Amino acid sequence: MFGSLFLLFTVTLLPFFELRASIPLGILSGTLQLPLGYQMSGLGLNWALVFIICVFSNAFLGLILYPLINRFIHLLEHIPTFGKHWTKFTHRTQAKIHPYVEKWGTLGIALFVAVPLPGSGTYSGALGAYLLGLSFKQFLIANTIGVFLAGAAVTLITVSGNGLFKLFFS
Repeated sequence: MFGSLFLLFTVTLLPFFELRASIPLGILSGTLQLPLGYQMSGLGLNWALVFIICVFSNAFLGLILYPLINRFIHLLEHIPTFGKHWTKFTHRTQAKIHPYVEKWGTLGIALFVAVPLPGSGTYSGALGAYLLGLSFKQFLIANTIGVFLAGAAVTLITVSGNGLFKLFFS
């Protein structure tokens, strides 16, 4: 059981997967044939446990990721060519979108994180929040709301889709 929960935690931390992959992996059971002869088996765990583990993991990721992005960018800014262009780019971008950030900043990032599609999520939400100039606190609020909404949507889709599949094909 601990190994399954650790697997869910780990998959949730992976870019492009996050809870959009870990929730179905945790809830569904059975084996899926992948290309090149690989197989993937669902864990068949309780949906509430999977939801809690995956949402917690993804929210925890945001707690670590935003400060890392900040430090990484500050290190890159010491490279003369990068620093000059980066500063110019961010100031110009922030000036253009400042009215929208003031109006939609935290909520906008929360909704972006919440969309259960590839390319959205905690990683891109953290980078977007950093570029928009949101504070760490604003990002944590947005990320927590967005991760909860995404987790609820993915869990609902997985549980209802699995139930419909069993109803019609069992």
